[in-house]
Amino acid sequence: MKKISLSSWAIPQPLDQLVAGAKKIGYDGISLGGFPPFGAHPDLVDTQEKKDALVRLFRDSGMEVADYALDMWKYDSLKMTEEWRAEYTRALKLAKELNLTDIMRVDTCTPPVVPMGMTYQEVKDFFVKHFKEMAQEAAALGFKVVWEFEPGFIINEPKNVIELVDRVNEPNFSLLFDTCHAYNCALGLRHVEEGLKLEGGILEFVRMAKDRIGLVHVIDSDGTLNETGTSTHAPFGEGNINFDEVIPAFLHEANYKADWWAIDLCEWPNAWEVAEDCYKFVAAFNKKYS
Repeated sequence: MKKISLSSWAIPQPLDQLVAGAKKIGYDGISLGGFPPFGAHPDLVDTQEKKDALVRLFRDSGMEVADYALDMWKYDSLKMTEEWRAEYTRALKLAKELNLTDIMRVDTCTPPVVPMGMTYQEVKDFFVKHFKEMAQEAAALGFKVVWEFEPGFIINEPKNVIELVDRVNEPNFSLLFDTCHAYNCALGLRHVEEGLKLEGGILEFVRMAKDRIGLVHVIDSDGTLNETGTSTHAPFGEGNINFDEVIPAFLHEANYKADWWAIDLCEWPNAWEVAEDCYKFVAAFNKKYS
């Protein structure tokens, strides 16, 4: 069976409290955010003492880190490319020193709007170039890179998502397939290029992503966007995703081989209150299908 993690960025509390609470529920680990004020950001974990304490927290608790979400959002990748790339390099350096996980998460970090003076094809070419370089930089340190597509960031059309991964064509570069984001991207929410929504919905998207998925974030979707313009990460049972179809598709059609189901309650109010129910839901389908 796969292990189950909980996203730290969804629950604003010190990591030691989060780790202890998640362990008590039954989680195997944490999806570790680099986002302040409680994340593993280079500006926060900035001394050897703090780095040692963070490593010791996970070692002593017996909890693992499924993946590390690099905090690059403060830099628009298309307008502040140098700063965006420098932040990536800083985060990789910290991740190497901590040595808690080998999966690094990245985003396109710019809204789904083509800037003046660029074509959409030029935007796609930009990310092929930079993701390729970023994957190579990570590979030199022993890391895998997973890209999380979503309605809130550019390049979110299923066809274009698949084509971009194929064009990057690096063995350590793959998709972070968030079920909530994928459901909405299949619906066509905030697409730049029209006519690319999927009649077969998320299930069709899972099949399209065969052999391209490095990590799965599982959470429900009601087909809406939140106030920040990205997918509403609804707790299981409050959305429309049929996980009895989607989970077997991941395993048997998309060939998903990674060790984790990562539960992401990003921006859900009072996420801690539903963390145990979400764990039970995933544990049940994990037992049934994995």
